[in-house]
Amino acid sequence: MKRVLITGANSGIGLQLAQDYLSEGWQVVACGRNHDKLAEALSGERVEYGVFDINDRDAVRDALSAVAPVDLAILNAGTCEYVDDAHAFDAALFERVVQANLIGTGNCVAAVLPRIKTGGRLALVSSSVTFVPLTRAEAYGASKAGVDYLARTLAVDLNAANVAVSLIRPGFVDTPLTQKNDFPMPGRVSVQQASQAIRRGLSRGKREITFPFGFIATLRGLSWLPQGLWLSLARRMKKEQA
Repeated sequence: MKRVLITGANSGIGLQLAQDYLSEGWQVVACGRNHDKLAEALSGERVEYGVFDINDRDAVRDALSAVAPVDLAILNAGTCEYVDDAHAFDAALFERVVQANLIGTGNCVAAVLPRIKTGGRLALVSSSVTFVPLTRAEAYGASKAGVDYLARTLAVDLNAANVAVSLIRPGFVDTPLTQKNDFPMPGRVSVQQASQAIRRGLSRGKREITFPFGFIATLRGLSWLPQGLWLSLARRMKKEQA
């Protein structure tokens, strides 16, 4: 029986992935900060729990050291906060987001790599925000750009050890986290659609998984614009949002 470890399995994409892998017959190691919430959302003979805060390196190591080897590890846990006023840059907010999304992911990488079977796969969840610099996304975008680079360099260095690495860059997904956003979210997909895209991409061995197609294609096009033109467009969008 194949085994998958998923962080951030309390809700959103992580929970949906866990449910879908269970329905496909996998053994699931569901990880999150709250055991009761995990047990309420996921139960059964093929579920086990890893309870820790990704920001606590020792807790992550201790929890995952007892986990039996897995075929796939999906590091999905993270957070999002926006910088509302760049002129009054909130360094504490920046630290919180980078700590959770980048350092926390690094804590999980260190603990989970020894648990991945030879020929297995490590998947890191980033974001499509890294295609272009978006207003208010200084902290979130910087943290996810770090995850992009981390995944790509791990892919190079783990290749000889026969551990594959996938980078997942979703667009907007309808989760409890994005439901807090106070701006339009074009191309938003459901967690069911996100899970399907991720599982399909991983089963095909894709190194980079992006979705939805139309939204990602638009971002790719915008990323090719000269910086001066992009700044003009961004300034206009910011005025419209004000």
